[in-house]
Amino acid sequence: MTENLMYTTMTSPIGELLLVGNDQALYRLHMQSGPRPAAIDPRWEPGARPFSHVAVQLDEYFAGARKAFDVPLELEGNPFEVQVWRELRRVPYGETISYGELARRVGDPGAARAVGLANARNPIAVIVPCHRVIGADGSLTGYGGGLERKRLLLDLESGVLPLAPAPTPAL
Repeated sequence: MTENLMYTTMTSPIGELLLVGNDQALYRLHMQSGPRPAAIDPRWEPGARPFSHVAVQLDEYFAGARKAFDVPLELEGNPFEVQVWRELRRVPYGETISYGELARRVGDPGAARAVGLANARNPIAVIVPCHRVIGADGSLTGYGGGLERKRLLLDLESGVLPLAPAPTPAL
């Protein structure tokens, strides 16, 4: 990971979000009130400056006004994980995909479990939409933010549940 990263948190309808990055890209977005909050790396400096555009886009998404993000990302993982995360960004807003179909799209139809592991290691929640991956039978399956957040995000994207934007502190 590149040195000189900064971090901040923001309030959202799915709880506190931790944003990590620099002036060039977002490296991480974690749901801190989920079952697996991320630890703050002591090398990261607190600061909101690089994240104002990310916060605006997230607020627009949660308000139902944004269907795609144009935030520059730095995806850090092994080549297979990065390939899965890039393919996840191609799954349209409001649609879902099975682990098996995602494995097929990355060129390895037998790798549904490996796709699931890559999905679980997604370092940039919401923007890299791992919540759009479901079981082959249409059921909701594992999600690092918890199944209730996965359902909430899918309902938001399907228009079933419009979320009121949470007040974002001035960044």
